[in-house]
Amino acid sequence: MIQVNQTTIPEATVMAEIQYHPAASKREATLKAAESLIIGELFRQRAKALGITVKSELNIASDDNFLDALIEQEVHIPKASDAECEQYYNLNPQRFHSSPLLEVSHILLAAAPEDHKGRIEAKILSEQIIEQLQQGASFAELAKHYSICPSKATDGSLGQISKGQTVAEFERQIFTAETGLMTQGVESRYGIHVVYIARKVAGNLLPYSAVQLKIAEYLNEKVRRKAVAQYIHTLIVNAEIDGYDFNLSDSPLMQ
Repeated sequence: MIQVNQTTIPEATVMAEIQYHPAASKREATLKAAESLIIGELFRQRAKALGITVKSELNIASDDNFLDALIEQEVHIPKASDAECEQYYNLNPQRFHSSPLLEVSHILLAAAPEDHKGRIEAKILSEQIIEQLQQGASFAELAKHYSICPSKATDGSLGQISKGQTVAEFERQIFTAETGLMTQGVESRYGIHVVYIARKVAGNLLPYSAVQLKIAEYLNEKVRRKAVAQYIHTLIVNAEIDGYDFNLSDSPLMQ
């Protein structure tokens, strides 16, 4: 049983709440459920003390509804200035480049992730194909013979690709590679790829005007999250809570 300023949260309520807090263990889920219920109760008690009435659809107010009302009345959250946004842009130019473009051809040797024998065989075959290509063999002919990708009909060409157009594990390797034939096969969920990069066009730095609004949104949300965490921490510190110790919790609010 937990008490929050003399208001009881029964154990049955905590047990019912667990389903909304998946975790690695029952204990961790129970702690998360208890914490959520305590914080929700603190919101309701504080709203009542301030005379705040919270309305929502179906007249069922959520913890977020109460929190938004409390934050609006009790917490000043500053907005990022143009100078702060521009400073962030200047200090983090790598975040604001357009995606580079690659002109890529590949030979896909199919092997499912769970097919360990098939992947070993595909890797060995990829090494043999790479060796043939290094000795002057035709990429187009080998693609037509070995690749299971529809691109074999166009000599293995994938055309121009930018980030986000292919699977992440494939992109991580090809976008950091130099132009030319990659000397090792590239693994993906589909199998092993023999890859030739014909051309690489670096991304360009986007103008500040094109990203100013997104930077402002990011900085404002960052400040809001910090302010909310501090506000909840203040409610907890000023409350009388029995049956739960936030000092022993792994909650990010207590870090």
